[in-house]
Amino acid sequence: MLALAHHLQSHIDPGLAQDRAAVARKLGLTRAWVTQILNLLMLAPDIQQAALVLEAVDGFEPVAERTLRGVPHAGTWAAQRTACVALTRA
Repeated sequence: MLALAHHLQSHIDPGLAQDRAAVARKLGLTRAWVTQILNLLMLAPDIQQAALVLEAVDGFEPVAERTLRGVPHAGTWAAQRTACVALTRA
């Protein structure tokens, strides 16, 4: 989902898509879902990098997008890292 977020943002930034609402309409998704996915772009760069290199094993995702949704709202990048550590322990 993080890779998708980068792809969607790469269409919004240069004006290929007007905004998140336009992306949602074009893809037949809700604005809320597009916003949740794009919020992943607020993750600290090292967390994004780690998430992008994770691979599914036998169809099992190591970290679900839904699990990561709250991390960008943890505040600072340091707080996000702490939240990620807590997620890996859970």
